[in-house]
Amino acid sequence: MSSSLVLASASPRRRELLNQIGLAHTVLPVNIDETPLDNEQPLALVTRLAQQKAEQGFEAAQGVTNVSQSIVLAADTIVVYQGVALGKPIDADDHNTMLSKLSNKTHQVITAFSIKSSQAVYTEAVSSDVTFMALNKQQIANYWLSGEPQDKAGGYAIQGYGATFVKHLSGSYTGVVGLPLFECANALKRFGVEV
Repeated sequence: MSSSLVLASASPRRRELLNQIGLAHTVLPVNIDETPLDNEQPLALVTRLAQQKAEQGFEAAQGVTNVSQSIVLAADTIVVYQGVALGKPIDADDHNTMLSKLSNKTHQVITAFSIKSSQAVYTEAVSSDVTFMALNKQQIANYWLSGEPQDKAGGYAIQGYGATFVKHLSGSYTGVVGLPLFECANALKRFGVEV
């Protein structure tokens, strides 16, 4: 018997990815403190946040009649350059600094996802290498004005205009978007969610 799935995320990109593979789900967003712990490395941070979101989502689902027996899926994505996590840009200057760093260089995008049921929890992180073309100041400024990068980790969206900056990708495209579908679908099967 297939279990019902709850997505503990407000991300429209994650909803679209689940829809892409035909996975019916209920959206139940959670809000957690995403501040890194002292000396917390990017992989540890993204894994912890995904797990916390799944746990909070599972707790929230217990109070909702039609999803209380559900499997909860949550995820978190970070962009890492030279071992340092880049958050969402706070303003145009912050964005320009971020993209100037990524210009003509390779960075990592790590997405961790966590699945929780009443019986078990499973968390996995998937890392991809993304190489940008050389960007000039005008391209970076114009991109900010498009509105696309303003709520995106690392200041760009690979599924939008930001795709034109990506010279090479090694790893999971859907992981860079926000949910690595191959790994996620395989993990969900273990929880009785058929894809």
